Amino acid sequence: MTDQTISTKPSPEAIAARSVLLGRARWGWPEIAFWAIAVALYFLMPTKLMLLSEIAILGLLALSIDLVLGFAGIVTLGQGAFFGIGAYTAGLLARYGMGEAPWSDPLLGLLISGGVAAALGFVTSFLVLRGSDLTRLMVTLGVALIVEELVNQMKWLTGGSDGLQGVMPSAVMGVWEFDLYGKTAYVYSLTVLFVLFVIARRIVKSPFGLSLLAIKGNPLRTRAIGMPVNGRLVLIYTIAAFYAGVAGGLVAQTTQFASPDYVAFHRSADALLMLVFGGAGHLYGGLIGSVIFRVMQDVLGNITPQYWQFWLGMMLVLLVLFIRGGIIGLLMKMRGRIMRNRGPSA
Repeated sequence: MTDQTISTKPSPEAIAARSVLLGRARWGWPEIAFWAIAVALYFLMPTKLMLLSEIAILGLLALSIDLVLGFAGIVTLGQGAFFGIGAYTAGLLARYGMGEAPWSDPLLGLLISGGVAAALGFVTSFLVLRGSDLTRLMVTLGVALIVEELVNQMKWLTGGSDGLQGVMPSAVMGVWEFDLYGKTAYVYSLTVLFVLFVIARRIVKSPFGLSLLAIKGNPLRTRAIGMPVNGRLVLIYTIAAFYAGVAGGLVAQTTQFASPDYVAFHRSADALLMLVFGGAGHLYGGLIGSVIFRVMQDVLGNITPQYWQFWLGMMLVLLVLFIRGGIIGLLMKMRGRIMRNRGPSA
């Protein structure tokens, strides 16, 4: 009996691993401050709520790329396809539901939009697993181009180049109507972003998330120790497609419009650019990058409407040359230097 009790006692290694996982999952004050500021902006910037809603949606799209690129090492330019599929799915549900059918409910529409995008992500994920990073990049880009062409050709369903009009989602939970000032849109988008962020944070901080980092670092070694590499890559790619589909559903519901622009190549490129600005592999990189990208786009567009892309490209070049890891990488380096300087004097 004593031997049996001793044998079931956790080993010191298991206890240490558990403490490490709990420490990784603990919320720090910078994270709490980040979301507190996001909530405060509702009261501090009441005239910019539509812009803030757009930033939240773009942040969710960039977050979906971070899940596959920053943690699994899958280079992709196809998230725009899932984003557009989600937008058209939510738009069609709202248009033909006319605020009366059950599927016109915004929350149910988001789940269906994410589900359709996840189904496409699952089917195409087996193609993404083949070949090197360059092959994956071309496959994801090819899928995005196919979806874009289908949207343009299926005019009877999508409206073609004119876009899908007449999108009239019902009130959120039957209470909050979408208004012209973006009050409901921002609260709705921020809430969805926060819920999905918490889920993503739980995923990447779990043993499954650690296994993704191991696969990213050395897929051959992780496969040699018996880890199901392909299965886990398929799973995270499908989850990321779901996130992108929800982001697309959000933009269709909050703007009451779906356009072929949502599935265009630049949509994926812009989201990838946001992630580079913020820093891949940190979850918050996509969120911070979306803020920087959209604010810079708005400011530079007002100063130099014809050349704002030039200055944005210049900022990207300087960032890659002198600041590796994006804004979060720079902040982590600064924090490390401060801690090292405090060490000898402590």
